[in-house]
Amino acid sequence: MPFKNKHLGENIIIADADYVDKVAFNLIVNFERMIGRHIPQADMAQWVECIALDGGCQEKPAEASTPLTSVILIHDVAKREMDNFNPGIFGDNLPPHSDEDIEESSVLNGRAFKGRLGEFSFSTLSGEAHQETMTKADIFLDVLAALADEHHVRRIMLVPDLEQDKGMAGLLHPVLQFIDRTCPDKRVTTFAMEPLAGMPCRTDILGYSLMAALGVKADELRTE
Repeated sequence: MPFKNKHLGENIIIADADYVDKVAFNLIVNFERMIGRHIPQADMAQWVECIALDGGCQEKPAEASTPLTSVILIHDVAKREMDNFNPGIFGDNLPPHSDEDIEESSVLNGRAFKGRLGEFSFSTLSGEAHQETMTKADIFLDVLAALADEHHVRRIMLVPDLEQDKGMAGLLHPVLQFIDRTCPDKRVTTFAMEPLAGMPCRTDILGYSLMAALGVKADELRTE
């Protein structure tokens, strides 16, 4: 099923939310041990703004039109939230008539905010939400491939799970090659915790944006 969204921004962030949440948890555990203080949940707004900056977005003059960044979080259908982010409840797979008291401000799907880089809007998609055999990887690739036809999209930032899903890099490669060949004006950046080689796009380190979102400063990690 092709991904369609009439309200996509000129900047797109596509992330495997379960992977990002796991990395955030590991960083919290390690940072608390290293610097000896409590590390709060990652600030979702801070994280997506840092990813956007690393992906080439820039602050606009006050009189300029407000750019839109669409954040697409893909997660396992069994997961309802990101445990290590605030806000973190996905919202697309909540029971329609649940008695559970959930604050609207904690739900990501359909949420938007304005920051120094413009407006950010969130959509969440779950594996097998559209078809029973559709995995997170299928949805991730489907969304990415659809962006090749979106001429107004200028920047694409990808956070796939290249650690647990060993075949994901091989699946991503031909799609990225196609975008690089047919849409040279689109800037694509793939983020990972380790340097990536051989990807037909820009690459960057995921950890920097997560450190900022967790409120960890570089000087806290310096040893005497």
